Amino acid sequence: MQRESMEFDVVIVGAGPAGLSTACRLMQQAWENEQELTVCVVEKGSEVGAHILSGAVLETRALDELFPNWKEKGAPLNTAVTEDEVYLLNDDKKGTKIPNAFVPKTMHNQGNYIISLGNLCRWLAEQAEALGVEVFPGFAAAEVLFNEDGSVKGVATGDMGVTAKGEQGPNYMPGMELHAKYTVFSEGCRGHLGKQLISQYSLYKGADTQHYGLGIKELWDIPAEQHKPGLVVHGSGWPLDKETSGGFFLYHTDNHQVVVGLIIDLNYQNPYLSPFDEFQRLKHHPVLKRHLDGGKRVSYGARAIAKGGYNSLPKMTFPGGLLVGCDAGTLNVSKIKGTHTAMKSGMLAAEAIFDALSKDDEGGKDLSGFTDAYKSSWLFDELYSSRNFGPAMHKFGKLMGGAFNYINQNWFAGRIPVTLHDNHPDHAQLRPVEHYEPIRYPKPDGVLSFDKLSSVFLSNTNHEEDQPCHLKLADANIPLQKNLKLFAEPAQRYCPAGVYEIIEDKGGQRFQINGQNCLHCKTCDIKDPAQNITWVTPEGLGGPNYPNM
Repeated sequence: MQRESMEFDVVIVGAGPAGLSTACRLMQQAWENEQELTVCVVEKGSEVGAHILSGAVLETRALDELFPNWKEKGAPLNTAVTEDEVYLLNDDKKGTKIPNAFVPKTMHNQGNYIISLGNLCRWLAEQAEALGVEVFPGFAAAEVLFNEDGSVKGVATGDMGVTAKGEQGPNYMPGMELHAKYTVFSEGCRGHLGKQLISQYSLYKGADTQHYGLGIKELWDIPAEQHKPGLVVHGSGWPLDKETSGGFFLYHTDNHQVVVGLIIDLNYQNPYLSPFDEFQRLKHHPVLKRHLDGGKRVSYGARAIAKGGYNSLPKMTFPGGLLVGCDAGTLNVSKIKGTHTAMKSGMLAAEAIFDALSKDDEGGKDLSGFTDAYKSSWLFDELYSSRNFGPAMHKFGKLMGGAFNYINQNWFAGRIPVTLHDNHPDHAQLRPVEHYEPIRYPKPDGVLSFDKLSSVFLSNTNHEEDQPCHLKLADANIPLQKNLKLFAEPAQRYCPAGVYEIIEDKGGQRFQINGQNCLHCKTCDIKDPAQNITWVTPEGLGGPNYPNM
């Protein structure tokens, strides 16, 4: 069955903060200049916001530029930050509160807001549609389309109704081709089309290796007497060992709710480590427990984070399109924030595209104007000043790296005239099991700590069972023949959703993929030591359905 096609001036892949900011800024310029423009946003989630997960504390700088009247328009920024606390957890009982004077300035949150990023994206989609953007949730961009000259022509959405055997089922519907003069890829961290484009156009040439973290988050209802709207708590230390870097967050938002989470850098070495189980035992520490006692967990989710920052940014333009937001890696790790930087990257992309289209550009060009605008923007300045934050932690460890970052950020505003580099890929850092003893994690108590399957249930994750598996193995023999022997098959532990299992039955051992559980976090695509797993988009509408995350 032949695909139908639709023509647009601009197609945007992904309705996250970067993609929606691109769409809004494009149409604002079209209205200001009385110019017709057709813009389409495709989103793989069942609705805008369904797949969006972040801490999140928002710095409003980009939002102030995009919609100066966001308060009057009812943007869902309901909880201003009132207080910052930072802790170093010494062990499972003790924690040291660090005076604000000794915390890097980039981690101070005065003037920021605790938000649900999913709800902000829902609001941004409303603004985009009011401006004339067509937003299509439930349609997963599955393929990049190219012109004969090698430039990007657009994308094709995935076929619907294909069975697990790869055959056309009774409800089969072919995907739609969306053609555009320019296509913007804003899929979030480790976007699978962005990954292809980076390889095809050698966009990482001259950049450092990208680095990632896995963020795991829960939303809790807590007793009213414990609720402190606007309190922001960050920390590091226990339960992570000296070889493993990362940190936790706990934010008091509105409606008697708190969000709590743990970010673990995916360059950890111990193959027995389970990020999910580290997070579950973290919540028993008194520093966190006092906020959660008597509460009820209401949602769960996980997402990988691109944290290489300035040093690891690819070239963001290529013939016919751009990478923006976390698809490129614009998160500012020194602030633990990426929403305002993602939005700004999308706004810069929109301005470069509109400028080109205003000159009767037929598309397909490499928009060098974007690169010039980026280098003269506050986004560049901010990312450049934070370029050493992550490498310092990796090279010098938590204590010395933290001291370096404090001096660099507080005394020199990030301008120490040296650039540190870390070009060791995260997946290559695992050491064989012979160097470690298995970690015996406490059994979840069902009060503060929980198992993976009950957690996945709270994410409202759903995939049609009779569809091709979206987790592709390059070599089906590697999990048992290589990864199991060397690393006790770490996919069983690094996945926060129980997707991967080693099953023992009468026929021996087999590697099982429970694709229905997948939260689309992309950790397997990043951390697999053999780089044998590729995450591709499943059928549209599949995946988590996050409420208020």
